[in-house]
Amino acid sequence: MKKVITYGTYDLFHQGHYNLLKRAKALGDYLIVGVTTDSFDLERGKMNTCNNVMERIEAVKSTGLADQIVIEEYRGQKIDDIQKYGVDIQIGKAILTISTSSVK
Repeated sequence: MKKVITYGTYDLFHQGHYNLLKRAKALGDYLIVGVTTDSFDLERGKMNTCNNVMERIEAVKSTGLADQIVIEEYRGQKIDDIQKYGVDIQIGKAILTISTSSVK
């Protein structure tokens, strides 16, 4: 099974978010979506979010595209999640194919 992961704030969920998730889902068999916490968004300089983390999670969930939703809470969590969930592909500003055996 090919696992794909992507992260985002997903504030004011819109068609662009949906399109990203749809493309990510098409790249594998299982899609994990990381939604950033309010505090992590503030730490990263995003001070203008309108929806709280639970509303953003519900918006992602309502698409039916995510097989699993995780909460992103800290810098470096992406690497931890890739190892923890055995991810094959990470979608960000680029598509990265990952050999989990080389991630230590």
